[in-house]
Amino acid sequence: MLDLKDRFAGGESFSALLSRPKGNDDLWNAVYKRAELDRDALDRLTRVTGEWHLLVLNEPWCGDSLNILPVIARLEEASSNIDMRMIGRDTNPDLMSAHLTGTSRSIPIVLVLDDSFAERGWWGPRPAALQRWVLEEGLALPKPDRYRHIRGWYARDRGKAVVSEILGIIEKSEGMNAPATH
Repeated sequence: MLDLKDRFAGGESFSALLSRPKGNDDLWNAVYKRAELDRDALDRLTRVTGEWHLLVLNEPWCGDSLNILPVIARLEEASSNIDMRMIGRDTNPDLMSAHLTGTSRSIPIVLVLDDSFAERGWWGPRPAALQRWVLEEGLALPKPDRYRHIRGWYARDRGKAVVSEILGIIEKSEGMNAPATH
């Protein structure tokens, strides 16, 4: 069994990630400053009853993490019963190998843990609609064009899909009727 409670306890908070040098600090801070939850997410969050821990496999150079983690941090801030910690993908190869995207070690991966630190589901590395586009169309594009489209997608979505999909895992685990995700 993976020692998820110990890994969570040894993980880094989002504020610690923001405060340490990453090479793209201004961008991380700007995305975090703009990140916000919409009314639907806030309403759904009020119905979450259990204690939930989000353990994120991450590396600070990851462009998807840059767009995803700030909005998850806002989810954590808006809730008294959801907390998040990040651990390195490369320093946790066993955990990463258990949560591959196909055969890829793509990140971020968000493990949704209950109050006993049992894994109830996992999410990542991108919102479902964006991941479909990457696999069906994006991989055929040159990297600069693909990344430009991905950045535009994140800017238009403003974190709604990420939050909705993660809340959906929690709601399903609590036996709630989760709204369909996009």
